[in-house]
Amino acid sequence: MVMHVPAEAHGDERGALLAFIAEQRGGVRRAVLGLTDEQAGSRPSASELSLAGLVKHVAEVEQMWISLAKGEPPAVVRDQSNWHECFRLVEGETVASQLAYWEKVAAETEAYIRSVPSLDDTFALPAQPWFPPDGRVSHRWLCLHLIRETARHAGHADVIRESLDGRTAFELVAEEQRVVAEA
Repeated sequence: MVMHVPAEAHGDERGALLAFIAEQRGGVRRAVLGLTDEQAGSRPSASELSLAGLVKHVAEVEQMWISLAKGEPPAVVRDQSNWHECFRLVEGETVASQLAYWEKVAAETEAYIRSVPSLDDTFALPAQPWFPPDGRVSHRWLCLHLIRETARHAGHADVIRESLDGRTAFELVAEEQRVVAEA
C-alpha cells in the first residue's frame, strides 16, 4: 500500500469499501502519470500487459460488474472475437480518453453502491463456466471483488512502470501530490 486510506466514519462500511476501491484506482492512474500514449502502450516485459491496456481493462471490468449488479448489459461486450482488445488501445482511444471514461465509471460505481438498500442484497452471476450455477453474490462481495481486481492490476502497473523508466509508486505519489499542490 502506497497511500493511506483514512478510517471510515463510524458505521460507514460503504464509504470504507469505496475508499479502498478509489485508493487502488489511484495506483493504476498514477502509473501512467507523465507518459505518452506510446510509452503507456509499450510492453516492457514478456507479458502482453501495458499500462494503457491495464487502464482500459480495469475501467471495462468495473463498468461490467456494476452493470451486472444493476441487471443491465455492459457497455462493452467481450467475447473470443474481441477479447484481445480488452488490454490494448484501439484506433481512436487514448490514455486520456480511457482515464476520463474510468472517472465516469467510478462515479457510477459510487452512486450505485451508495444507493443500494443493503450491501447484503444480492444479484445473479452470469451463466459462465467459472461461476457456480445459479450463483448469487452480495453488493459487499462486489465491492471486495473490485478492490481485489483493481489491486491486482495496480501491482502489475507498478512493475510495468518501473520497467519503463525506473519510477516507483512512491515517486509517482510524490509527483502527483506536487502537481496537485501547484494547480
